[in-house]
Amino acid sequence: MDHAVSLVQAYLQLNGYFTSAEYPVVSSTQGRGFRTLTDIDILAFRFPLSASAAAGNISPEMTLHEPDPGLGVPPDRIDMIIGEVKEGKVNINSGAIEPEILRAVVRRFGCGQEETDILVQGLLESGSVIAPSGYQIRLIAFGAFPPGAEVPPCRIISLGHVLRFLQDYVRDHWAMLRHCQFKDPAFGFLMTLEKARRGGAGRRGDQGVEIVPAAGSRPAAIANERRGRSTKQNGDGIVPVTKPVKPAATAASRPVARQRPLSGRRRTAKSRDV
Repeated sequence: MDHAVSLVQAYLQLNGYFTSAEYPVVSSTQGRGFRTLTDIDILAFRFPLSASAAAGNISPEMTLHEPDPGLGVPPDRIDMIIGEVKEGKVNINSGAIEPEILRAVVRRFGCGQEETDILVQGLLESGSVIAPSGYQIRLIAFGAFPPGAEVPPCRIISLGHVLRFLQDYVRDHWAMLRHCQFKDPAFGFLMTLEKARRGGAGRRGDQGVEIVPAAGSRPAAIANERRGRSTKQNGDGIVPVTKPVKPAATAASRPVARQRPLSGRRRTAKSRDV
């Protein structure tokens, strides 16, 4: 799956949508053959009030997660999204908005032929239409950068907005999410990044690097400290820094002791003895 499509799929699922990524539209050809007309990057279907189930809020004491306001989720009707996802500039492929393609997608959800034609026409003219049954069908384009060319009527959501929503969701609901395991590649990777950030790798050693000594040996820092040496760390590990040692004093460098003169009494006594 495309990385951008995976990111958008995680975003829609957290907002309560059932999704189908890279949905193929296949057509029959002459000679009983088949060909793929195009792939719809993302199809999403959401029932009202499904956000609480998507967020895993099974306890009434927990605050229900509100859908992203930027997504424009209708609160009182079923919402169907036909999404186009680009890693670069926002764009909608011409194949994705061909009337034949849109008819196949809309009829996949149970619309009759006459009803389908009316819905497709309204979708191409305004980018959003409400079916007679009450549910809504919308075109949404996702991309990293603004459109480089004219796009048909639709809602545009940047991948940067999608990423910020996912990151905020992980941080706001970390107490719940940290107990879960996720198989979705995009959301699982975001969880791994948050675990690494919260783990505080920098608390171990210097810049998150630590050297563990061999069994039975003392850590280098302790051993050098007891020998009267300090330590510093470089990229290769702990390196002892020896304190400068003063040179030993020699006989020539030793100061000469001053002799005290004899007192007058002792000199007199010696003179009498002589």
